[in-house]
Amino acid sequence: MAKYPTLTAAPRDEFGKGFARRLRVAGRVPGVIYSAGAENVHFSVDRVEFTAVVRNQGVNAVVELDIDGEKHLTMIKHIDQNVLTLDIDHLDMLGIKRGERVEVEVPVIAEGEVYSGAMLIQEVDTILVEADVLEIPEEIVVSVEGIEAGNVINAGDITLPEDVTLVDDAELLVFNITFEEVADVPEEGEEATEDAVGEAGKDEAAEGEE
Repeated sequence: MAKYPTLTAAPRDEFGKGFARRLRVAGRVPGVIYSAGAENVHFSVDRVEFTAVVRNQGVNAVVELDIDGEKHLTMIKHIDQNVLTLDIDHLDMLGIKRGERVEVEVPVIAEGEVYSGAMLIQEVDTILVEADVLEIPEEIVVSVEGIEAGNVINAGDITLPEDVTLVDDAELLVFNITFEEVADVPEEGEEATEDAVGEAGKDEAAEGEE
């Protein structure tokens, strides 16, 4: 059973902003498939259907596009979104082959609570890995349960899924566990002393005005 969806797409032989605008008004998204050693394939696809794929499978989703009966196995390369509506405006897809390995940025998610009194700081949101194009993890979960302040988790410390290898530098800082910041609370008597100094300053200023 395929682990990727198949969407029906239409070939596209008209170009330009005006045509792309008409496609979007009709609820479709223009796109291009880029494949090594082959001509680019221009298409359009239903926006709602494709948005559902991204929502369910993430930005590294693999999608089979059926264009006039010809199947194209593709992977999302880049998505252009409308800055106001966040609707998908354009798609760049990468033509791929089964069994091919690709380098992709995969989100890193922390799970659990660090030790009491410590604070977790996530330094990067993704790490670059290499994986089979049909076995790309949606996210990589890292347990931070009970880790004390003063520790760090680098990319090389993260246990990756089977057959997934790290491309990023192993020393890349991903999580930093630091001491929790505590607001300074004046000790008893400090506030009164500061008030007294303040009042004295006011008195001196008043004398100078006289």
